[in-house]
Amino acid sequence: MPTISSIFDSGAIEVIDASDVGNIRLNIRSDNASPFAQWFHFRLTGAKGKDAVLHFGNAGQSAYPGGWHDYNAVASYDCENWFRVPGEFDGQTFTIRHTPLNDAVWYAYFEPYSWERHQQLIGGALEVSPWCELLPLGQTLDGRDLDALRIGIDGAGRKVIWIIARQHPGETMAEWFVEGLIEALIDEQNPISRALLAKAVFYIVPNMNPDGSVRGNLRTNAAGANLNREWRNPSAARSPEVLLVRQQMQQTGVHAFLDVHGDESIPHNFVAGCEGNPSFSARQRQLQDAFKAAWLAASPDFQTEHGYGAGQFGPETLTLATNWVGDTFDCLAYTIEMPFKDTANTPLPAVGWNGERSRQFGASVLTALHAVVDAM
Repeated sequence: MPTISSIFDSGAIEVIDASDVGNIRLNIRSDNASPFAQWFHFRLTGAKGKDAVLHFGNAGQSAYPGGWHDYNAVASYDCENWFRVPGEFDGQTFTIRHTPLNDAVWYAYFEPYSWERHQQLIGGALEVSPWCELLPLGQTLDGRDLDALRIGIDGAGRKVIWIIARQHPGETMAEWFVEGLIEALIDEQNPISRALLAKAVFYIVPNMNPDGSVRGNLRTNAAGANLNREWRNPSAARSPEVLLVRQQMQQTGVHAFLDVHGDESIPHNFVAGCEGNPSFSARQRQLQDAFKAAWLAASPDFQTEHGYGAGQFGPETLTLATNWVGDTFDCLAYTIEMPFKDTANTPLPAVGWNGERSRQFGASVLTALHAVVDAM
């Protein structure tokens, strides 16, 4: 008899009926203190060699129903190597059809990035680079560490570049992106990194939402706060993660800011800037245009044709990290979005957009930053 479990790091699913492997009925579980629902991560056992059919009955009522169109879930037999499995969406139910080759198979909305790997990322960077320093910013509501890495030498004349990721915990591609960026940045033989660190110091928060990540949330922290709507008025009770990072930014200043995310529906990598800010300046536009042009030249996975429309966030605009930072510090500020699906322009169907492609994309952004560092 098949069995489904999700009591592990980032696990999330509701089981309606798993008695028939050919008709497993599930619901996507909401965040612990919020109605947002899209992320899933669970293990199926007892289905080796059988044609498993898994129905997610409430997909049509999820946070982003359009995300299920042309979407294939990810699966793994070892939680290390993930591949895509066929999916179909009828407007209400999302269905996976897969014949597992092993006794245990894990399914997820996107390749997970575990809390253990996060610890290894922090420790590994500190071990490898003498220019890397840990800045413990404080604790989350669940008592987890909120860490920043300072990479480079701070001092007069140095540009200050802030990079944060995973405000929305289910957007795990964001931390994969940052892993690749950090790995390239601390490589003393990387000429782009050496040139950047001669002029700038980096403050990097690989995971802005540790509680939501471990709890298996899509979009919110332990209190149910969407951190990317908290930047105007964060509080210790509701959004300490934002409050702590803002306090550190106000001490260091900011010359450039990148906030790394994933988009459920749009099958492209793109950026969203500060054009909607009343304070948006000609200088910021020049920086944005130069950054985009350099990234286009550096990575075929980046594009500028598809993305968000102007004024998409309306009155919420200055509650978003990118817009608040751009407005406060008059700097280059961009939100980076990557797909949960595949890139329509550069597809790789066996894996879709995944952790490794996100890592390589993260490394490539250093070239774009190098192109504009002198003008920041």
